[in-house]
Amino acid sequence: MGGVKQKAPQLIMGKHSPVIHKLRKAMEFYQELGFEYLPVKGLDIRKSLSGTVDGHHPETPADDTSGPAAERGDRGGALESLRNEIGDCIRCKLSTGRKNIVFGEGNAGAALMFIGEGPGRDEDIQARPFVGDAGKLLTNLIVKLGLKREDVYIANIVKCRPPGNRNPQPDEISACMPFLERQIEIIKPGVIVCLGNVAAKAILGSSVPISRLRGTFYDYHDIPVMPTFHPAYLLRNSKAKWLTWEDMQKVLEQLKS
Repeated sequence: MGGVKQKAPQLIMGKHSPVIHKLRKAMEFYQELGFEYLPVKGLDIRKSLSGTVDGHHPETPADDTSGPAAERGDRGGALESLRNEIGDCIRCKLSTGRKNIVFGEGNAGAALMFIGEGPGRDEDIQARPFVGDAGKLLTNLIVKLGLKREDVYIANIVKCRPPGNRNPQPDEISACMPFLERQIEIIKPGVIVCLGNVAAKAILGSSVPISRLRGTFYDYHDIPVMPTFHPAYLLRNSKAKWLTWEDMQKVLEQLKS
């Protein structure tokens, strides 16, 4: 038995070391996406180590350098490139009054993405989304879901603060939406939560009030979308927190499925 234990590591790290390296890279990739475990079907380990499964060669590994960055799993790099493309944006009139562009933040491979309407005063100063009083409420909600803020991705319909925190105007939304659409395309979330009327209307193209939209899933390019109340509204109407919590329970169930 002692001889077998000594030979096993040599066998794996010698003849099959490239396969082990590829497996390790794949596991690191899924860990970055937030997976704690991966359900897999039983396989003949000898076939796996030989590079075939059921007589077929495996697909190109995750560390292949062909194709665009997002397809290689380099979602963080793709988001950084998008931010660089936006630059010191002057594509709409919001640029004249802002202090900072608020691009968005969080896990580039998040399963859950929150989208609000636009930065407020605190967000404009810190260049981060949802850091004021409404942001604290959103963070508390995320924690109650059993997650951390860094587990999800948070963005807004527009990336510059509207004057006086007014709603973004149609031309401002039109100028900024292509960048949000590309963020969603890169991140590929399992569920999107639209926070408030502005976000729901921009993502879903619906003029139905959020009070009637909330609680039901809709579709955005095959991604389930849950509209719910904006945290700023919840600060003024605490009774609606229970309705938002109901919406979030449905989100959790959707993520599990």
